[in-house]
Amino acid sequence: MRMAGSVKWLVTGGAGFIGSNFIRLALNTRAELEIVNLDALTYSGRRENLADWEASRRYRFAHGDIADAAAVDAAMAEAEVVVHFAAESHVDRSISDASSFIRTNVQGTQTLLDAARRHKIRRFLHVSTDEVYGSLGPTGRFTEETPLAPNSPYAASKAASDLLVRAAIHTHGLPAVITRASNNYGPWQFPEKLIPLAICNAAAGQSIPLYGRGENVRNWIHVEDHARGILAAIERGADGEVYNLGGDDEIDNRHLLEELLAIMGKPAELIQPVADRLGHDFRYSLDSTKARGELGWAPAIPFPRGLRATVEWYATHPEWIALARDREYHLYYERQYGAARR
Repeated sequence: MRMAGSVKWLVTGGAGFIGSNFIRLALNTRAELEIVNLDALTYSGRRENLADWEASRRYRFAHGDIADAAAVDAAMAEAEVVVHFAAESHVDRSISDASSFIRTNVQGTQTLLDAARRHKIRRFLHVSTDEVYGSLGPTGRFTEETPLAPNSPYAASKAASDLLVRAAIHTHGLPAVITRASNNYGPWQFPEKLIPLAICNAAAGQSIPLYGRGENVRNWIHVEDHARGILAAIERGADGEVYNLGGDDEIDNRHLLEELLAIMGKPAELIQPVADRLGHDFRYSLDSTKARGELGWAPAIPFPRGLRATVEWYATHPEWIALARDREYHLYYERQYGAARR
């Protein structure tokens, strides 16, 4: 099935980083669209991320857990499309305790799939990650045909959710599509992830923890480019297909931090090596040839420009940063990095 759009969509996890950026893009570019945003508002989900849409009749927030079948059924009523972002997503937290990752990413996804069948959803878009493919050496790129080989509890839970979607497609004929993206960055990203953590710490004159020697390489995509790719997959993707949505830019973590600090006019001495993450994947890189050809999509924001714009966004949103870096955040930060400092 190839479709032009829908009137009412259910977005899960829309109060988070990628979900909120997607909702804003979709509402701003699809005038006929109405969105229900189902979000449990865990530590990284913030309703104020979409405060500018709260008064609109085209947007409704629904507080609920995707593992709660009753909450899902209520939110999915009258929806034609489901866009599934909701997930526990931080590798470090999954290493410490994987239980919430299993509940949300695995059980929650199956709850949504069951409801999507009951409600006869026309398109189920499952948002996944390049981490399900595992780790690359110095060369090569992941394609959609690369076998899944997740290495962290987070990646394993996302691979499990991908396979549940695949099973629903094959067994029940669910009209679903899977997208897998490279590392995202941009506005409204919770400051436990590398780029916003570094920006917030540097702005406050605090050291920036860097795992190991910082040689791990990541493929970066601006969240707006990712959101455009998801929209293209909803509207032009083929049922049962997987689409990689990767940026054009690769950089190792140390050089990324050095570039970021240069933009901010801060000294590179703020970089502080800490003990490496357990099982740290060396390199991710996505081949997005399929999405470019079949969806007519391509990333448009070069990493240097996007990184500078991201620094500027955090500089102009101190109230948002203060809310995100609350007492629980500081307790987590000390647990994660305090014992690892060298």
